[in-house]
Order: sequence, then C-alpha cells, then structure tokens
Amino acid sequence: MLYIFYFILFLVINQIIYDRYIQRKRQLLINYPLIGRFRYILEALREPLRQYFANEDFYESKDKIDWVYNASYNNSGYISFSPNQQQPNPKFLIKHSNIVLNEDEINQDISVIFGADKKYPFVSKSVISRSGMSDGALSPEATKAYAKAAYEAGFPINTGEGGLTTNFLFTHRSFDKSYMDIITLNKLDKYLYIVISKLINHHTAIKLIKSKHVKKGEIDSYVFDRERLNMYRPAWDKPLENFPKQPPKDMPDTIYQLSSGFYGCRDKEGNFSPNRYKKAMSFCKATEIKLAQGAKQTGGKLVASKVTPSVAYFRGIEPFKNAYAPNRFNNIQNLKDLFDFVATLQELSQKPVGIKIVISSKDGFKELVQEMKKRDENCQQGVPDFLTIDGGDGGSATAPLFLMDRVGLEAKDAIFIADTILKEFGLRQKVKLIASSKILTPDDVIVNLSLGADMVAIGRGFMLSAGCIRAKMCSGEGSHNCPVGLATANVKLRRSYLIRQQSKKIKSYHENLLKGIKTILSIMGKNDIKKLSHEDLTFVDKNSFIHADINRYLDKKIR
Repeated sequence: MLYIFYFILFLVINQIIYDRYIQRKRQLLINYPLIGRFRYILEALREPLRQYFANEDFYESKDKIDWVYNASYNNSGYISFSPNQQQPNPKFLIKHSNIVLNEDEINQDISVIFGADKKYPFVSKSVISRSGMSDGALSPEATKAYAKAAYEAGFPINTGEGGLTTNFLFTHRSFDKSYMDIITLNKLDKYLYIVISKLINHHTAIKLIKSKHVKKGEIDSYVFDRERLNMYRPAWDKPLENFPKQPPKDMPDTIYQLSSGFYGCRDKEGNFSPNRYKKAMSFCKATEIKLAQGAKQTGGKLVASKVTPSVAYFRGIEPFKNAYAPNRFNNIQNLKDLFDFVATLQELSQKPVGIKIVISSKDGFKELVQEMKKRDENCQQGVPDFLTIDGGDGGSATAPLFLMDRVGLEAKDAIFIADTILKEFGLRQKVKLIASSKILTPDDVIVNLSLGADMVAIGRGFMLSAGCIRAKMCSGEGSHNCPVGLATANVKLRRSYLIRQQSKKIKSYHENLLKGIKTILSIMGKNDIKKLSHEDLTFVDKNSFIHADINRYLDKKIR
C-alpha cells in the first residue's frame, strides 16, 4: 500500500512541476497547478451530472423525462402523492368535461391524410411521427432500431437531411436484384454465421461475415438479412424503371427530408438530380423540404468523424470531410423559386410535398401564405401539402449555441399563428400542420393538436426511448461521442447498441403515448381526436392569471 501511495505522490508532483514550469497553454495552471486541475475536472462533470441532482428546467419537469423512460420500458406511468417537480407557469391547462367518456368509446382511427388531391396521397396510421434524424447523425444501429419500431408500431419516420439509406429498409424483404445489390453467402459462410451466432452472438457473427465480403469502408451500407442469410443495399446506379412503383409494404412509412445539400438526390456537381430523387421516392410516402429547424436556421452540419464511407456513399459526398450544407438552396432565390421547387417535386413524385420552417413573426409567415394563396387562386402547382412548424427551442446534435433558443418562436405560439393565418386565407383544409419541438408526453401532444396541429413530430422523446441518457455528446466533434452508441460513428461504442431490444422500447413509447392520449380524450369528453380545438385549452400566465379564452390571449400576446 505504501508503494501505491508513493507512486501517486510521484505522479502528482510531476503534474505540478509540468503545469507550473513547462506548459504555457493555461495560465490558471501556472499559478494554481493542482487546484486548477480540479476546476477543469469539475467543469467537465458539471453538465453530465446536472441531470441527476438539479431540478429539470428545460422540459418543464423531471417527471416528464421519467415518464418517457417508463413508457419505453412499458412500466406504469403512475406516481404517488404528488409530482416530484411541479410544472411551472406559464402553461396550458386541458379542460375536462362534466360528463367524461370511457376509453372504449374513443374513436380508434387516428390517421392523418396528406396530399388528398395527389395521385398517391400519404395516409399516416398515427398522429405521431418521428422527426428528422439522419442516418449518420445517428448510428446505423439506431436507424435500424427506429425503422423496425416504426414499421411494427405503424408510425411515420423522417429520414432527416441525410436522405434514404439501407438502414431505413431494415425490415424490407420483398426485394429482388433488379434494384438491389445482393451478396449471397455460400454454404461455408452460412454455417460459420450460424455457429458463431450460437456460440457468441449475432452481432459478432454479422461483423465477421461482412468483413469477409464487403469493402471495409462500405460495411455499414449493407444490411444483413438474418433469415435469408444475405446482404443487400439499394443499387442507385440501376435504371429508374427497375425500382418499385410504390413503396414496399414491408418497410415503415418514410418521409424523405430534402435539405440544401441535396443529400441522397444530388449529381456529381452537388446539384439536385431528378432521377436520383425519383429512385429514393420509390421507397418514400412524402417529401419534406427543410428550410430551417429550431436549433439552427443554417444548413445542416455533420462533422468529418461521422462522414464514414458508408454515409458518403448514400449522401453522394466525400468521406471524412465535414458535410456542411449551405444555408440556402442553390436553386431558391425567393419565395417564387421555393414554391416552384415544391411544384417540381410534386410533379416528379406525384406525392405530398411539405416544408419545414421556423416562424419568427406573423408578418413573416403571412408572406409565405400570401404566395401560397396566389398560387391556389391561379390553380398553380406548388402549394405545399403540409408545413412542419419547428419551435425556436428545437433540438439538434450540432448547432451554434448563439442560435439555440434565440431565433424563432416557441412551437405552441407558432402553431397557433400558422393555424389562424391559414384559416384566414382559406387554405387550412389543404395544408396540414405538423408541430415539432419539446414534445415528450401525451399532454404535450394534446396541447399541440388543440392549438391546431394535425400531427406531431417527436425527436427528443424518441431519442430518450431509444436509450439516450442526455450526455450531450452527440456532435462527434473532438472527444464528443455518444456513450450508448445511439448517435455516434465510433465503432466500439456502436457495438453496444442492441437493435432489437431498443426497437421494442421505441415501439412501447409510441404505444404508451397513444394510450395516454386516449385517456386525456376521455376525460375531455372527446370521442375523436379530430374534434380538438383552441376552446379545449385554458392558459395560466407566469403571474397565475387564468385566460379562459386563449384566442383572445394569444392574439394579444403575438402581434
């Protein structure tokens, strides 16, 4: 024991000498070498440990976080005596009915129809979708888990601006070699896979088989089929006529997000490729043009460490280089160009096309709607089939701090504005609204639907259900690597991510959201989710004044 003490003392003295007399990067360590080191250690531990000891001040209450975790494990969401942390004012309150309903009296149909006038409308089976998160920003394993859960639970999944990858096709089996690159295992490799998967596990067996047949950099571009014992990925160089005429039924309802980088549908010069877009849309039900999201109104950012050869293959870019999309689409100079591009995509896909935006003011949103109204009156194409409204406090793995929570209105205010102005211009029936930002629990969903949304897109809640521990290490920049393998390209960390177990948790979260929604509808006396309206809410401001007429209050608040 004495030797250990002397060894530690030796290390401490060496560190003190180095900090005081040798290093010249940190002046604090020159004056206070030992205490200064503790300062940096505590600073590094502050944020990861904060969530365990401090009150939750971002999601209104720590109870909401706990509910998501419990829901993902299919545990009871009941608590005893009182909330552990009361939700602060201001907040919306849900009005209950004098005569409540039983849950079996609630209409089970929670579908939403997008682009009813299109050749191929998108009928979502759920009022809840997973918002855009790219394969690349997430690990391949996480994308597979989401795809499996979305397919089995019946909720839509948004590709994020990274576009469509093989991992979104994780459940797709009814394919053939006309549009897929398929690697079939020989008898020896099949036997090898079976033996290793029995003796060790499937992950190790798949890794070994892939390394034997696929180039090192392209391993993640192939999905391994454990039933047929083969590997496959879309063959984007095959002729367009070879691809499915309609999205396969054995994969989740997928919304293709298109950003200013045109990832997944660009030519060699980085411009939009109609042919490549049509190939991608053979697997997708709708398109979302991403103009902005709450955490950043700039182009999307994927740091070089996350741009693996597989990610580069699907995005059509160079590997291991920062993938920073430009702030603006190179083919959009004004609002006319924007809606012309919407029209182009509607014509190419014959499917619904929407726009993701952040609202900063009524006047700014009115400019958009006035152009939409003009086109509608002139019977021109290009009126978007839906608008995804992200709040100014929306999330992102990689965004400038000075844009977070500083640009754009909070989502609930923005949804109210969008709903009100679209009604004013007579476009509300044609344009669906999707609310996105800080939606975690059933009451969050009900409030946003009551304010005018037709659907909600959830990001953070689905991240938590997929294993996120809120370590805030998503970016991949420097030493930032997601410790649970959810949002990282680090192979070692990804190895721990259990696809099938996590997909069950994601599915359970969605199912418990729906159960909670039905419970709330029953106490509101609403037998159909489509009957929700502004009148079903009351608002309590920060001074505890109650506003029963939220239309009047919000009109006065948002000028």
